[in-house]
Amino acid sequence: MLSKIPFDLSRLDEEDLDKQILRIALMAELDAINLYEQLASLTEDENLKAILLDIAREEKTHVGEFLSMLLIKDEEQEEELEAGEEEVNELLEGEEEEE
Repeated sequence: MLSKIPFDLSRLDEEDLDKQILRIALMAELDAINLYEQLASLTEDENLKAILLDIAREEKTHVGEFLSMLLIKDEEQEEELEAGEEEVNELLEGEEEEE
């Protein structure tokens, strides 16, 4: 994403605006995590690597904050997140049984 909002926020209904702002914020944080972790993997300077990975961890906290707020604002998102977790658990249980 790198500093570009992917769509025109002025076209949204006011009731959906906060949810979309939170989703954009999540995208930005995930992009930042990817960027810092990729940069850390490229550098040979251990001090720089440590700083980049520390900042990436902070961004993961931000993801948690934005996701928590989104789940408060969007009941359907909360239900679907739970449904997704159940599907993953079922798949993992099926794999364990196969082993």
